[in-house]
Amino acid sequence: QVQLVESGGGLVQAGGSLRLSCTASGRAFSGYVVAWFRQAPGKERDFVALISRSGGSTSYTDSVKGRFTISRDDAKNTVYLQMNSLKPEDTAVYYCAASINPYLVGGRANINNYNYWGRGTQVTVSS
Repeated sequence: QVQLVESGGGLVQAGGSLRLSCTASGRAFSGYVVAWFRQAPGKERDFVALISRSGGSTSYTDSVKGRFTISRDDAKNTVYLQMNSLKPEDTAVYYCAASINPYLVGGRANINNYNYWGRGTQVTVSS
């Protein structure tokens, strides 16, 4: 079993930055593909970013490209999401998710690929 805990959310003005952390316990994180998703009120949970097991490959949804950066530090069992130039439309609860299988059936955005989820951290961007 892997337990994931997100932290680093908060209230920030548009144009500001936040760094989210996803820390794993229970098992080494290095064997997992890790992704960030977000869910705004009344909307579905949407894919944001993903990092491969090695950290050598990353991918992002179009709306955050050039603003968000996902990274991992397996020595600390932690994956980060650096968010810059934040916009009000980035407001959501952010979740991290981990998949033991590197082959994501139906693509990175398919939530059924991910074995473990955190409880989320709220990010609010004011205009």
